Amino acid sequence: MPSSYRVQVWAVITRKNANGKVTSYRVRWKVETAEFGESFKIRAQAESFRAELITAQRNGARFDLATGLPVEQGKAVAAMPWFEATMRYVDMKWPDLAATARQTTAEALIRVLPVFVPDKPGRPDATLVRSIVRQWGYNPPRRNVGAVPAEAARVLEWLSRNTMTVDSAESPEVLRALQRAVTQRLDGKPYAPSVARRTRSVLSNLLDYAREELQVLDANPLTNAKWTKMPKGKRKVDKRAVPNPVQARTLLRIIGETPRSGAHLEAFFGLMYFAALRPEEATNLRKEQLALPAPRRDAETGEWEFDWGTLYLEGSRPYIDALWTDTGTVGEDRPLKSRAAGEVRPVPCVPELTAILWRHVERFGYGPDGRLFVGERGGPVSKVTYTKVFRAAREATFTPHVLRGPLAARPYDLRHAAVSTWLAAGVPAATVAQWAGQSIAVLLEVYASFLDGGEQAARRQVETALGSGR
Repeated sequence: MPSSYRVQVWAVITRKNANGKVTSYRVRWKVETAEFGESFKIRAQAESFRAELITAQRNGARFDLATGLPVEQGKAVAAMPWFEATMRYVDMKWPDLAATARQTTAEALIRVLPVFVPDKPGRPDATLVRSIVRQWGYNPPRRNVGAVPAEAARVLEWLSRNTMTVDSAESPEVLRALQRAVTQRLDGKPYAPSVARRTRSVLSNLLDYAREELQVLDANPLTNAKWTKMPKGKRKVDKRAVPNPVQARTLLRIIGETPRSGAHLEAFFGLMYFAALRPEEATNLRKEQLALPAPRRDAETGEWEFDWGTLYLEGSRPYIDALWTDTGTVGEDRPLKSRAAGEVRPVPCVPELTAILWRHVERFGYGPDGRLFVGERGGPVSKVTYTKVFRAAREATFTPHVLRGPLAARPYDLRHAAVSTWLAAGVPAATVAQWAGQSIAVLLEVYASFLDGGEQAARRQVETALGSGR
């Protein structure tokens, strides 16, 4: 590649907007007659990059005429600190990621960051580092607005100057440390298999970015790394966590009697148990998505009767901290899981659920935007609220012995019960997968459990088929 020793590096330029506010710090240099520039939001990053250029120049490195970067035997030698590379990676990924994926990416990078933080004088406290990196370092909008607190800015600058370089990831010792960081929590206990897999995936993608775009690695060191301690395990529902119909109905009744928000949320949890809605789908349900037959009175008994209805799900609103959303508010409107924007998923509504929904509408109505469930302050019902109600109702429903076990330990276990009920009833897996909004492969992997009595029924069917052997 064409290169030259004739290099000139200029001082860092502070760039300001019309109001005199600093917007960035720019490093400019020249190789032969070609000029190059690189902008940074933090001055320490710019000074660090400039120092790397000058060091390479003093060490007699040649500079690539196409990229302007120093090269040595065809390889870029401008060492890039790990923290600087991870911030560039986050900046690149951020615009195209959903809020939940932004949080997942940041948390994965935070798990492996300590591997690259050396034990040097002035090293910030590890807990402080995690907090500041989460709030500003791996959050480009907040980091780039220029309102980073002084203490946080000092920590970010220290990390930019002092973390080990990206190419240190090629070291066997660092690779072993990365394996521990990916698979083990700070207390030494193993991460859940899903967490470890996601963390390793983000790490590998970052290293690909460092090789392909930053050009500070010759190859991704994870490609040939054999990690024998990666947690193994399939996503499978614990059968003990799935409530049977009596337990689920009792829990729903107690939820309706729970003070403050329980009556308003009985239908919310009813949607999870009878229609297998995810919490974020129930939160987003609106009037126009309900096709509920009107109740009718039986001519002989005078009792109200309800028929099957249909729910037409169009989107979801997963809970996510405002730190990660574009709007700066909690939660984010998203398409249905694993579906394109605007795609609809019809779900049958059993008569018992139809009755619960009609009672809810008669008592509470709809929100201004047609939303079925409205929080106390007028917005969507919050995760904190429905989780608190569920826990209180669970404590009031089950004995202390049962409470210590996994039975209905989480709201999501009601969805597990719904899918298990459909499977136990003999509904074809393809239909169940369509109703639940999952692929058949995931359905068969995750929902391998049945309700209490489902296995016994299957055994009786086998005995009937075999006949008597006596």
